[in-house]
Amino acid sequence: MDTCPSIKNILLLDSEGKRVAVKYYSNDWPTNSAKEAFEKAVFTKTQKTNARTEAEIAMLEGNVIVYKFVQDLHFFVTGGEDENELILATVLQGFFDAVGLLLRLLHYVIVYFLI
Repeated sequence: MDTCPSIKNILLLDSEGKRVAVKYYSNDWPTNSAKEAFEKAVFTKTQKTNARTEAEIAMLEGNVIVYKFVQDLHFFVTGGEDENELILATVLQGFFDAVGLLLRLLHYVIVYFLI
């Protein structure tokens, strides 16, 4: 039995379900087409939900998916069906915060060089 939680993937998709950034940590999806099919299934299952203020949880193909939407970005963290949702939500929040910091930094750099 594993005592250390594991993340299967982290996905950042746009408002149409296309990849912005993805990272897979397991071999559950061995080919790129399998990964893209999983991303499409995740997007389709979650697109009609309202995960704008708090993280939501869904089950898909034996995986726990914790997700959150902000503007036109969709953030997802996937773990096995036995993973703790609070751990996955913490990873999601860390990923969300990191992307936010990077985008703010990029904004300041662009403004600095344009002025």
